[in-house]
Amino acid sequence: MTIKVKLKQLGSKREKLKENDFYLENVPHTVGELITESVKTCAESYNLRVRSGEEAKPLSAGDIAAMSEIGKIAFGINYGGKEADISEAVENALQAYRDGLFCIFIGEKRAGELDEKIVLDENDIVTFIKLTMLTGRLW
Repeated sequence: MTIKVKLKQLGSKREKLKENDFYLENVPHTVGELITESVKTCAESYNLRVRSGEEAKPLSAGDIAAMSEIGKIAFGINYGGKEADISEAVENALQAYRDGLFCIFIGEKRAGELDEKIVLDENDIVTFIKLTMLTGRLW
């Protein structure tokens, strides 16, 4: 199944990233399954890049401009050569969702608890929003 994914950071006045096609191997039926499938897809893609031993390529002006929009310019290479532990990555993501570090919108509707039922159709728009904690003095 292919969905459209948007990633945003709270407080951003404009869209940082455009909709990207995102392939899910299994159709998720709950919020927890959506997170699990999304993390598995990303971790497997990451592990594939690590195994292939990609070398640094020069960045084009377009690459640099696009990366500067999101605030980080990088080659996207794992210099340590260590693969991600998929089950650990899934558990970390589920815990981060429980802790309120990010939220998910499916279309215009905010996703609820991990066990909440969802219905995803081909090319639905799913938005992940990273919530940033405010820092300040503790009284």
